[in-house]
Order: sequence, then C-alpha cells, then structure tokens
Amino acid sequence: MAIRQIRKKGDEILRKKSKPVKEINDRINELIDDMLDTMYDANGVGLAAPQVGVLKRICVIDVGEGPIVLVNPEKIEESAEQVVDIEGCLSIPGVYGEVKRPERVVVKALNRKGESFTIEGTGLLARALCHEMDHLDGILFEDKVIRYVDMDNEN
Repeated sequence: MAIRQIRKKGDEILRKKSKPVKEINDRINELIDDMLDTMYDANGVGLAAPQVGVLKRICVIDVGEGPIVLVNPEKIEESAEQVVDIEGCLSIPGVYGEVKRPERVVVKALNRKGESFTIEGTGLLARALCHEMDHLDGILFEDKVIRYVDMDNEN
C-alpha cells in the first residue's frame, strides 16, 4: 500500500471520462488500497481513481462510518429535493464553494470482491457519492459552484 500523488486542477486527466473496470484483480485491489491510504493521508472524505492518475471507474469514500469502495458505480435514483452546502476537493486545495446536490441518492456498484451492492446515501454521504462519481466523468465541483466561500473568514 502506498500514498499516491493527487492530481491537481489543470492536469488533463481530471477532465477525461474513466473507463469501466472489466475485472477486479490484484492490481485493482492494490489501487483501491492505495486510494484509501491516499484519501486518509490527505484528510479527505472521498477520492476517485482519476485523482491519482488512473482512468478507471473506481472511487472510495469515508464520511466517518468506515470505508466504502465503489467499482463501476451508477446512480440509479436521486431525490428531487436539492440541498446547497459547501464542498472542497483534494484536487483543488484551498478552494471551497456552495454546490447544489440531491439530498438522497441510490447508487449501484461492485465491491472489491466483484459483488454487486446498492447503497443509499443522504446528507454528506449523498454529496460525497455525487462528487466522486462526477470525477469519473471528468467533472470537477468547481463546474457546479453557485458561490465561492472564503473558509478563512467563515464563522
């Protein structure tokens, strides 16, 4: 397991669409382990494979309830109710902004063993799922910012 370099805004790979994972093998599991280590090392709540330079449809999330690994995630349902909250991104350090996201999402994915599962997220988990899945399509949170926020001057 290793800490990988997080790609920063301006790196072309962050704007490319990721390819589905065809087989979950030792290399993919090593990537997942490295992504988790990298996310925790950077004090993040999520990380997508393109952020470490790999164009595969993989993301990892931990909103404080333990790690969630999503391989080939697909959003299958989202609430009409939208919530605006502040987001940041490990690939755009020091930048924060208000982004509108669904209050609730349901995502279907594979786990690291290749087993299909469904996860329902609300609040922060819904936001993290949407944010990380956007990365898989080359979308950065800045593309959706309503208003930038100066976190140094927030109460």
